[in-house]
Amino acid sequence: MASGAKNRPFGQVPTWDDRTPIYVISVAAQLAGMHPQTLRQYDRLGLVVPSRASGRGRRYSAYDVARLRYVQHLSQEEGVNLAGIRHILALQSEVEDLRSQVNQLLAEVQRGVGVSRRSTSSRVFSAGPAGDVIAMGRQQTTTRWIRTQPLELGPR
Repeated sequence: MASGAKNRPFGQVPTWDDRTPIYVISVAAQLAGMHPQTLRQYDRLGLVVPSRASGRGRRYSAYDVARLRYVQHLSQEEGVNLAGIRHILALQSEVEDLRSQVNQLLAEVQRGVGVSRRSTSSRVFSAGPAGDVIAMGRQQTTTRWIRTQPLELGPR
């Protein structure tokens, strides 16, 4: 029998991403190759903080399990202490946030470039006497500044 979406009694199959909390602590510990008490300790230290279910039970996502493995790698293979791991994870989180901001700003600039290309034909800019930028209309003329005194560059 062919299994199509219309043959399913509940409609579409639910989907989740790697940050959906689905694993209880015992399963997450087994997937990460650790003892559940180690996961509780990491939670207390703030290294890997899982979501909480309605009964206050910990729920780990695939992302959390990968993070647990990374913490274990840093601790056991790289010799980094838990305080150092906390700093590493905080810096990596900050880098992720900054990358996200950069991507948002790049998208805004790209949207702005499309708008400005259409509107640049109606905008003219000139430099003022102090070096500032002055927006001018198409038909507007600039005042020509003529230097009456020689420019003094200072002592040589």
